[in-house]
Amino acid sequence: METLYLTMALFLLLNLIAGMWRVLRGPTAADRMLATQLFGTTAVAILLLLAQADDNPALRDVALVFAILAAVTAVAFVRRAWSASETEDDPA
Repeated sequence: METLYLTMALFLLLNLIAGMWRVLRGPTAADRMLATQLFGTTAVAILLLLAQADDNPALRDVALVFAILAAVTAVAFVRRAWSASETEDDPA
C-alpha cells in the first residue's frame, strides 16, 4: 500500500511540472494565479499521501498549514485584482 501512496505522490509531482508551464506561459494574471493555486492544492495532497505512507501525523499538520496559506493567497489575489479593476474603471 505504501508503494501506491508514493506512486500517487510522484504522479502529483508530475502534474506540478505541467502546472509550471501555465505559470510561465499563462496569458493573464488570473491564469497564473489559478496555476499557483494548483501548487497549493497539490502540495496538500502530496503531504497527505506521504503522511499516510510514512504514518507521520506531523505531515498532516503541515498540509493543513499549506491549505490555509493557499486560501489566504487566493483571497489576497482577488482583493488586489478587484481593487485594481475598480481604479481602472474610475475616470477620476
